[in-house]
Amino acid sequence: MSGMRTVLASIGVFGLVGVGYGMWAIISPGEDRKREILKNLPEANPVRMEETRKRNALMLQVLKDAAETNDNIARGYGGQK
Repeated sequence: MSGMRTVLASIGVFGLVGVGYGMWAIISPGEDRKREILKNLPEANPVRMEETRKRNALMLQVLKDAAETNDNIARGYGGQK
């Protein structure tokens, strides 16, 4: 009886995995759709990518300045008292 229960449980698990994989295969986009999605990403636009690089450079500069100061900038303006 225990062997039969193990076999039925294994079949159930494999069945659920198969159904999950089948649903994933149906829902996932095809190659043409993937190419279209990649073409429309912000990183594909050179102007937008340059803006992102500039913004990242500014943020890194702000973090560098904050790391070099003794003021706690999280508490607001005015420095230490």
